Amino acid sequence: MSDLMPPTLHTITSAVAKNVAVVREHTAAMLMAVVKADGYGHGMVSIARTAVAAGAQWLGTTGLDEAIQLREAGLNVPILSWLNPSGVDAAAALRHRIDIAVGSVDELDALLGSGPSSSALNVHLHVDTGMSREGGALSQWGDFFGSASRAQQRERIHVVGLMGHLPYVDEGAPDRNSAAVALMRQARQRALRAELPIGVTHLAATSGAFTYPSSHFDMVRVGAGLVGIDPTQTTPLYGASRLTAPVVHSAKIPANAPVGYGGAHVTNQETCVSVIPLGYADGIPRELSPDACVAIGAHRYSVIGRVSMDQIIIDTGADYLPLGATVTVFGPADEGAPTIHDWAGWAGTIPHTIVTGIGQRVHRRIE
Repeated sequence: MSDLMPPTLHTITSAVAKNVAVVREHTAAMLMAVVKADGYGHGMVSIARTAVAAGAQWLGTTGLDEAIQLREAGLNVPILSWLNPSGVDAAAALRHRIDIAVGSVDELDALLGSGPSSSALNVHLHVDTGMSREGGALSQWGDFFGSASRAQQRERIHVVGLMGHLPYVDEGAPDRNSAAVALMRQARQRALRAELPIGVTHLAATSGAFTYPSSHFDMVRVGAGLVGIDPTQTTPLYGASRLTAPVVHSAKIPANAPVGYGGAHVTNQETCVSVIPLGYADGIPRELSPDACVAIGAHRYSVIGRVSMDQIIIDTGADYLPLGATVTVFGPADEGAPTIHDWAGWAGTIPHTIVTGIGQRVHRRIE
């Protein structure tokens, strides 16, 4: 078994570049390539490099550590980090030229308290536009913008951006997000009245970029769309990942044979089965519909029995698969294999969880 190719997640960078081009067709705003969660499971640095080469002007991360990794990889475009649960090392952000988002007076005070008083950090003010998740609430904008203005006057920060989020990202219906757009416009007006010269306003993510031009403002933030996921399912994109694994065991079994733990599947006739070394520890959803399948070339084979921690079993019918045969678990739609969208449907989830859930035991390869 040691000579077999290991389970591998292939990142297809040409697809990322094509997806950037699709975004550019939908907006004249600047593009921030969001590469959080290790580039949605596809490799943060590779996705970032490809997106920037294809025309993205900004990069976005969840935390400062991710942003610093991008700088250390040689990426020089502006980078924003907007969720820093363990606090922000303002000195490190300054040193690496990372913009930081703050969403309350408390967050701003903490940032000012951690940084040197002699240098000003670039800041994006984060306002709540309808999610109650992050960002300053409307009732707090007076204190929030006032504190930011005073800090800017003391040359402790440069307020360069204003950001929010569209709350209804899965729906290609602009009217569902019109209130968020109105709040964003109101926030920008309030910020300008507080003498905060906002350079870039950004609200829309992938779904807004494709379906709601009024939400684009100065920049759109696209993450899922880079790797082929459109939450609204309105815009054809290119799948940027392929998950493959070898057959590690095959057998011919009789009718009425229980398969896997608990005999959750019982064969209704003599058939061949093969074992694939991927399980729920590797990101294969444990709860799947009976439609779940994998592919070898043009042939699709059903996943049967329970998903184990390290293995799944497939029914190959009359085909006895040789040891080492390469199975495609998911891949781009044009290759004929199941897609991440298929797997999301079989698991009752969203495609984001499929790609971000692939575990570290799975080998990564950039193509």
